[in-house]
Amino acid sequence: MPDVFAHFQAAYLDQLRRTYYASEYVNTPRGNPSRERLGVSFRIEDPVQRHVWLPSRRTNIIFNFAEALWYLSGSDRLDFIGYYAPSIANYSKDGETLAGTAYGPRIFHHGGGATPTNQWDSVLATLREDYDSKRAVMQIFEGAELTVPGNIDVACTLALQFMIRDDALHGVGFMRANDAFRGVVSDVFSFTFLLEMMATQLGLPVGTYIHQVGSFHVYESDATWGHRVLREAENVAGRTLAEAPPFPRMPAEDNWPHVREVLRLEELLRTDTVRLDAVALAGLDLPGYWRDVVALFEIQRQLRHRTKVDAYVVAALPDLYYDLVITKWPQLRSEPDTDAA
Repeated sequence: MPDVFAHFQAAYLDQLRRTYYASEYVNTPRGNPSRERLGVSFRIEDPVQRHVWLPSRRTNIIFNFAEALWYLSGSDRLDFIGYYAPSIANYSKDGETLAGTAYGPRIFHHGGGATPTNQWDSVLATLREDYDSKRAVMQIFEGAELTVPGNIDVACTLALQFMIRDDALHGVGFMRANDAFRGVVSDVFSFTFLLEMMATQLGLPVGTYIHQVGSFHVYESDATWGHRVLREAENVAGRTLAEAPPFPRMPAEDNWPHVREVLRLEELLRTDTVRLDAVALAGLDLPGYWRDVVALFEIQRQLRHRTKVDAYVVAALPDLYYDLVITKWPQLRSEPDTDAA
């Protein structure tokens, strides 16, 4: 039976603590010393609460949204995701695309060639035909990845499974390996985001999410930072996620039209083709949930293109996003100039 937690932060801290302090193995895969546990599994009762809010962890909420939407775009382009995480370029063989890290092509164009499989549509059709199906699976890992000499980008995720039980959509993520300090934060965010996206398309509430990992590990290069996060968690013992602002929920409707518009705006912002102030953001023809995501991408534009920080855009963020953003980038903490308004 998997360990059960109300929300992701509780699961994250518990599993990180056990991997950090009570690892089963110490090894050095590809020259990287790490502590490891095998066969880890945990369940999140409310996977919409998919974030880690402890200040010492400095969660990058903008990257989290960008990665999830990169998957939904079906793209393997480095220029998209590398804009939000420049170091990811280290995993690109040609400097233009990513292979194992890019799950979008595997989800929407599985198999490639002249007749690829859209696994998203296939899963939807399977669940609509049989609510009790156990076959709604998206395959991510490909065995052929291991036959590529010197492959620096092998998919960590094996598959994602979706099941309707008790009139809710539940998800299971299967991983061959997962970084218990860094990677799990972005992976659980993305997978539960996809779960919520599919649930809204099916007109169902989100159920639980189960995360299953073959090798769950902490790299020694992150040991000091990880220890600091765990110490902070101990010092705030008794605090619960309920005391922090909740993670917003997607509109209860098919969100694909909104995602397509957000992706269009994301590219314009990423290339500094458009700039959106608070008034322009408020006027977007999008639900508030998605306008806030675009606002995050506008803040990333300001940071990356070194234009003036618009305090009104930052101040208008939902409380949770605001807290995470100013913790990650303290220079964004400034009050709007009301005299100039």
